[in-house]
Amino acid sequence: MAVTALYVHVPFCAQKCRYCDFDSRSFAPCDLSAALDAYFGQLYARLDAFGKAGALDQIRTVYVGGGTPSLAGERLVELARRICTWCAPVEFTCEANPESLTAELPTALAKAGVTRVSLGVQTLDNTELAAIGRIHDADRALAAIATVKNAGLDVSCDLMCGLPGQTAASWKRTLDGVLAAAPHHVSVYPLTLEEGTPLYRMACRDESLEPDEDFQAACMDVARDCLTAAGYHPYEVASYALVGHECAHNIAYWTGQGYLGLGRSAAGMLDAEDFDCLAGLFPGVSSRGDAHRVRLVQRDDAATAFDAEYLSRREAAAEDLMLACRMTHGVGSDLLARAANIIPAVDLASACDRALGLGLATWVPDDVEGHVGRVTSRDVIAGRARARLAPTHLGWLDGNVLFELFWGLA
Repeated sequence: MAVTALYVHVPFCAQKCRYCDFDSRSFAPCDLSAALDAYFGQLYARLDAFGKAGALDQIRTVYVGGGTPSLAGERLVELARRICTWCAPVEFTCEANPESLTAELPTALAKAGVTRVSLGVQTLDNTELAAIGRIHDADRALAAIATVKNAGLDVSCDLMCGLPGQTAASWKRTLDGVLAAAPHHVSVYPLTLEEGTPLYRMACRDESLEPDEDFQAACMDVARDCLTAAGYHPYEVASYALVGHECAHNIAYWTGQGYLGLGRSAAGMLDAEDFDCLAGLFPGVSSRGDAHRVRLVQRDDAATAFDAEYLSRREAAAEDLMLACRMTHGVGSDLLARAANIIPAVDLASACDRALGLGLATWVPDDVEGHVGRVTSRDVIAGRARARLAPTHLGWLDGNVLFELFWGLA
């Protein structure tokens, strides 16, 4: 098995945020404990099935997301212990929200094998938090960062820009407050209104709630300036880290590595050979001879129903190119050369030239001497030159156009 990453989904929240379209459920306190017990029992059974099949032997990174995994308390700790009986991850992340992160939980998670906590901070302005339906306040968020750090764990903070009522001044205060707390990693996302969410419906009635894209771009620029000045390097379109604290699990997603998904709505992606080894664990999903990769989504709690998407070799190559454009490093010459064995070189060169022409990307050195010289897309693709195609500032801000150029090669 070549699978190196495991994602586990915990679809429970104390209250669903107004912008969220993720799969999550909320229960009255009297019903929550029983619902969690039943769900985690099914997670344990699924985990053991993967483990007994040898699917977890090579796992290097684990990510438990949601929902709000920290809402599960001691069950989350037990889940971490069980995962670590089947593998020895070098990075193990659990998501948490400040209101459900108790003083004791980070220490217990650390003892169970967790190395990292990702906190949903979003903003340090209490009015903005209330506007998006968050149930913690700024003080609780800052206290949660300190609690995680005191337990010896890495901490990552998620922040959002373009929130209702947010201003340039309030965004700068959020950045300054988070930087003063000194997390190891920060992710910055522009708010998007997803159809069907409460905030989407509210914005349909009140246009002032719609995110302003120019304001969001300005916020992203300010965040980049503040974070880089504080020693955080941008390694992905939304991600900043102190050196050595990049999220290895997310990097696995962006570099085309195989991953397993466990839990309702959890997604996994397997090479065809690995899927064939585990096909019995995905009822109702069959192999397909022309598939190079299989993407699977668990549709129920008990793992009896799955959706499957089959990617051809060409689609997989185009996806790898597209995802590489998310990374500050960009598309390396080795990846371009491999892709040219699958995608016609003329089409691949045309996409690169288009990215260059639109100012979305540029050639940068991909050799130890650090000199890119005068190269063409055809030179790099043919292996006659060493350079990587890295996103420019415009390509970072307007990534969707860049991504579409390469996914269009599918």
